[in-house]
Amino acid sequence: MPEQAATTEKQFTITRIFAAPRDLVWRAWTDPAEAIFWWHPRGVNLPRESVEIDARPGGRYRYTMIAPDGTEYPTGGVYREITPPERLVFTWGSQGDPEESAPVITVDLATHGDDGDETLMTFHLQGIEGAPGDEFVYDGWDSAFDILVEHLDGEAS
Repeated sequence: MPEQAATTEKQFTITRIFAAPRDLVWRAWTDPAEAIFWWHPRGVNLPRESVEIDARPGGRYRYTMIAPDGTEYPTGGVYREITPPERLVFTWGSQGDPEESAPVITVDLATHGDDGDETLMTFHLQGIEGAPGDEFVYDGWDSAFDILVEHLDGEAS
């Protein structure tokens, strides 16, 4: 079960432990061929041709989620910090939104478990309120992480 922390500022944190080595989790965050499997909530589609990732400081990424009703959600941002395989910091919002006011996501990946074969992920989103049950951003990311668990289970086996 994910942990959630809230403050009076617009932000939230989700932590997860994945039964996969850190390098696999890192690749899931930085490889478009991996991102298509989970960069969306359950029930939403992410066409491969919509995903571009230039994972370097100053590099951009973009993707377009498509809801079951056909509504498109073009999303993107700029990487501010990349420290393989432990840390990603990037802006996140609708494509074309001003970068200076965009929410910022920080993903920290730490080796975890007795044999180091698990990964502790701390996901922090600053600039948007979120809480379990919001049926919006928090629940969307939480659902995406559920899909990532399933995807990594398949990758690790």
